[in-house]
Amino acid sequence: MGTVYEKSHIPLHKWLLATHLMCASKKGISAHQLFRMLGFGSYRTAWFMAHRIREAMTTDVGALPPLGGDGAVVEVDETFIGQKTDVPKRRGYAHKHVVLTLVERGGSARSFHVNGTSAADLLPIIRANVAPDTYVMTDEAGQYVGLSKHFTGHEFVRHGKGEYVRKDVHTNTAEGFYSVFKRGMKGVYQHCSEKHLHRYVAEFDFRYTERSARGVSDKVRAEKAIKGTVGKRLIYRHPDRNQVAA
Repeated sequence: MGTVYEKSHIPLHKWLLATHLMCASKKGISAHQLFRMLGFGSYRTAWFMAHRIREAMTTDVGALPPLGGDGAVVEVDETFIGQKTDVPKRRGYAHKHVVLTLVERGGSARSFHVNGTSAADLLPIIRANVAPDTYVMTDEAGQYVGLSKHFTGHEFVRHGKGEYVRKDVHTNTAEGFYSVFKRGMKGVYQHCSEKHLHRYVAEFDFRYTERSARGVSDKVRAEKAIKGTVGKRLIYRHPDRNQVAA
């Protein structure tokens, strides 16, 4: 009771096995693979189980302290994933979903599904989640102009001119995060609707933040995900009407 397992008919040992598999797989594990490995009666059961485990990995960003601080470096970048259902496919990125990621070098990652790439979309999130006494690194995109007013320093690389590293100025840490994220989303999950994107993003943030390079083993990572099940619920169907609510 009082966890994402509430009213589940799945044996607890299968919940624990599935959690370990999702936490130990760097690029994630598909619901089809969980379905085959754990012997569920239907694919839908495995799909919904995976979403509830992702919900356990989700952290209330508002309850977390800001990234960076005391001269630390936070890299900021955005990427494009999937396709919006109400926008026809076209050249460029207007038909894709936008994900903004903040990565503290040697620390945590925080990603957000945002409406667009304008300063109005990104700057409030950056200011709310990065401590003022931080050095911020970005590319040369215009929406980042003026960040130096809010932080100790703001440096950027000019990707348009072929510049990717200038001494310690780069966004390679954020690019590395996106490399794993995109390989997982395209190679493992293949498709993600907009209403579920925030949970997939939380899954990759969780594994990155609790990574082995920071001394977190697969076992400890799974234990942290299990602790995250407390106080959370995710129902499959709306109690008042026959529709998916997850």
